[in-house]
Amino acid sequence: MAKTTSKVRQATVEDLEALVPLFDEYRVFYRQASDPEGARAFLLDRFEHNQSVVFLAFEGDRAVGFTQLYPSFSSASMRRIFVLNDLFVAPEARGGGAGSALLRAAAEYGRRVGALRLALTTEVTNETAQRVYEREGWVRDTVFYSYELKL
Repeated sequence: MAKTTSKVRQATVEDLEALVPLFDEYRVFYRQASDPEGARAFLLDRFEHNQSVVFLAFEGDRAVGFTQLYPSFSSASMRRIFVLNDLFVAPEARGGGAGSALLRAAAEYGRRVGALRLALTTEVTNETAQRVYEREGWVRDTVFYSYELKL
């Protein structure tokens, strides 16, 4: 297990300015054009409409990573689930345990609110992240295929 040097807490709208550069860098990692103003507007909308739960990892008083959960539901179990849609740690902070700390905070939150499970997807080539997920107890789905329809 990675050594945790980061402190993690749930973000609020007051954390927007610390979150925006991380979110923008996350999007750039996934081959999107940098757009800090668009990122700010998108995140502000999530906060204002309670559409996601964000956790921030800090080293000292500097935000170094985040994860964002989106609520969903399982009709079969009639329970809430969360999609862990975003997880990012600034390159200079990687290896210090921030990613693991964020995953644990998300899992603790899910348990606390009675969710059935957390779910995530990652690129097949993102082996570094896959190792962190598996080290933290996440299990790769071998039963279901994922499909999507681009609109």
